[in-house]
Amino acid sequence: MTPQAIKVACSNCGLRELCMPVGLTGNDMGRLDDLVATRRKIKRGTPLFSNGERFNALYAIRTGFFKTSIATEDGRDQVTGFQMAGEIIGLDGIVGDRHTCDAIALEDAEVCVMPYDRLEELSREVPALQNHVHKIMSREIVREHGVMLLLGSMRAEERLAAFLLNLVQRLHVRGFSQSELVLRMTREEIGSYLGLKLETVSRTFSKFADDGIVEVRQRHVRILDTQALRNIVNTPACH
Repeated sequence: MTPQAIKVACSNCGLRELCMPVGLTGNDMGRLDDLVATRRKIKRGTPLFSNGERFNALYAIRTGFFKTSIATEDGRDQVTGFQMAGEIIGLDGIVGDRHTCDAIALEDAEVCVMPYDRLEELSREVPALQNHVHKIMSREIVREHGVMLLLGSMRAEERLAAFLLNLVQRLHVRGFSQSELVLRMTREEIGSYLGLKLETVSRTFSKFADDGIVEVRQRHVRILDTQALRNIVNTPACH
């Protein structure tokens, strides 16, 4: 898909504080506006980038929801993550100059394109931006460690509870409800990400509903008892 040449201004974007460093001078912000030259619209079900494709940019998600996945040796689609507005996607391509996964839009989406060579150049000149890029990479490493822990040692209930808590926390930072969410991904995709069979995901959702922890209506989930979810994961409440 050819990038649409829509001029973007980070300085006017409501998501700026989520995906860009705070405290930049007016001059630095202007240079950032020049860096993020275009936006791309991605239709639901289509890739932003694909495994093996040449890496040349990072993408800040402006609207919409994505999943990243890799094809396993036996041909299955293994979901490796879900990304939402205000998050940066495409870091997988930095190491070998090629993307190592597919990024598929789960709904109609729009991304800001940040050419990586220009981002590197500007990062060297603007310390706040370089620090921010390092933080994004570090966050990704921490997230991957969290997923490994999830898949390595947790029961199905713990996995799903941790997933729901993480999702609602990320959405809350973006101004959404702390207790209600619409799942943009299918239960099968949740299962793939959490290392669970589809039936196990459905059964666990039903158990949570029976226990009065959540209310589920198709893709609409209302968390009725956040503390109960935290207790399942065995993590203290965050303040």
